[in-house]
Amino acid sequence: MPVNQRIAIFPGTFDPFTNGHHDIVMKATKLFDKVIIAFGVNSQKQRMFPLEIIVDKLKVFYANNPKIEIVDYNEITVDFAKKMNAICIVRGLRNGTDFNYEKPIALINSKLNSKIETLFLIANSENESISSTILRDLYKYKKDISGYVPYDLK
Repeated sequence: MPVNQRIAIFPGTFDPFTNGHHDIVMKATKLFDKVIIAFGVNSQKQRMFPLEIIVDKLKVFYANNPKIEIVDYNEITVDFAKKMNAICIVRGLRNGTDFNYEKPIALINSKLNSKIETLFLIANSENESISSTILRDLYKYKKDISGYVPYDLK
């Protein structure tokens, strides 16, 4: 790993990983030398899309972008960020509700490790209505969600 490489992690359950998530990743690659898309485990969520399949599809999708790495982890996010030598946790915001959810998490992370910042990036307007929750519901009822994810789900 190059010295002084600016690394950020973009953590989430990404069930599924959406065009909105892709938008945030691409914005983050303009700011950091490396962006790690980090699939975390959320004890309050049960996955609809198998983790291994989404991770494999994203590895193929981002294969030509050396600034992006895809990994999964099962620990406190800020501890994982430290282990990956990250200086920042990137979070995407679509609206004020997202901010109200993310702010207390960012504050706790800062107390756990003040050397790792949280950076909020705003989703482009065409992606602000996309949520993994909505896409899971559409998919459950056999609706086409291909226009909302950057990879083929099949």
